[in-house]
Amino acid sequence: MAAKKIYPTWFVTGALLFYVVLFFLPGIMGIGYSFTDWNAYSPEVNFVGLENYKNIFYANSNYGTFIKNTFVFTLVSSISKTTLGIALAMLLTSKKIWGKNVHRMLIFLPQVMSFLIIGLVFKNLFHPSRGFINITLNAIGFDFLAQNWLGDLDFAFKSVLAVDAWKGSGYVMMVVIAGLNAISPTYYEAASIDGASFIEKFKYITLPLLKPVIMNVTVLNITYGFRVFDLVYSLTNGGPGNATGVINTAVYSEFSKGNYAMGTTLSSLLFIFIMSISYFILKVMNRGEVEQ
Repeated sequence: MAAKKIYPTWFVTGALLFYVVLFFLPGIMGIGYSFTDWNAYSPEVNFVGLENYKNIFYANSNYGTFIKNTFVFTLVSSISKTTLGIALAMLLTSKKIWGKNVHRMLIFLPQVMSFLIIGLVFKNLFHPSRGFINITLNAIGFDFLAQNWLGDLDFAFKSVLAVDAWKGSGYVMMVVIAGLNAISPTYYEAASIDGASFIEKFKYITLPLLKPVIMNVTVLNITYGFRVFDLVYSLTNGGPGNATGVINTAVYSEFSKGNYAMGTTLSSLLFIFIMSISYFILKVMNRGEVEQ
């Protein structure tokens, strides 16, 4: 009996040790280095306290723009993908839609593709002179709509958000479809007998019972939004100027320049943002959770 109790502990211990050594300790060390002047040009590492954090928030720098862009990207990306994913899921669970599985597969397909590949493909599609989008607009007489999608300050960030919504909404759709299939049809049958409309069924049955699914998807979207890098880097490299720069592109830039302390400071801030907001969302959305 004692051996049976110890046996599963060894599995947990191994996984926990692996996590602590490769993830937890490096994270703690990174936070520690954020209070130093660690860089590639000096062998000495000196403690500077909160100086790096002050430089981010108070110095005349672009870090504020990167933080603002990250928050805007996270908010808009999360709302657009969740809204579009729920709408697609509702549409593709309808009995009136032909070839639902084919549509689901095509919409979900971008999710399994690399961000780098998608970024390179759309970079060519958005090209101002030889891109498919502008060529098509010019060919059908809508040349006034053709833009420098990734090079214009007014359109670059919006273009990145559009590509992200196109890629990520398929994942949300599949998760929501699983949640919709788990809802007992008896709820809708009873509501139909009472004369409830589609909007009323959606408001009083679908949304409350999908709350746990929406909560998990929202947290995942938010953590992804704060960590976004590949898509922005491959599409615009943070440009034009700093119009599409986010925290992780700044981290990459700082490490590339040998400013390791500032890179770890930005990474530490990112960790704090993700943990704080995810905890807040979980606390808020767990209130009044409906059980089926």
